[in-house]
Amino acid sequence: MSTETHILDRLYAVVAGRKGGDPEHSYTARLFAKGRTRIAQKVGEEALETALAAVSEGREQVVRESADLLYHLTVLWAEVGSTPEDVWRVLEERFGTSGIEEKNARSK
Repeated sequence: MSTETHILDRLYAVVAGRKGGDPEHSYTARLFAKGRTRIAQKVGEEALETALAAVSEGREQVVRESADLLYHLTVLWAEVGSTPEDVWRVLEERFGTSGIEEKNARSK
């Protein structure tokens, strides 16, 4: 990855900046106003739509639904006080570790 800021980091900055904003003028601010439960529901809906697109639609729809899912994830991250860097750090820690080993370590 280049030294340029990643699009997800830029998106997160915009999303986090909308927290506490006017719900009448911003969909993101409206999500924050509805609360964590609604944000989590939207993440679940978008995850399901992405999975369904993978089995019943083409590549382009999977890409579009994935973008919606990532957007809603950034809203959830901001809601819970997390950042993309927190997620990147966990991914970096897990990188190179067998998925089976990582799952076994979590269950102990």
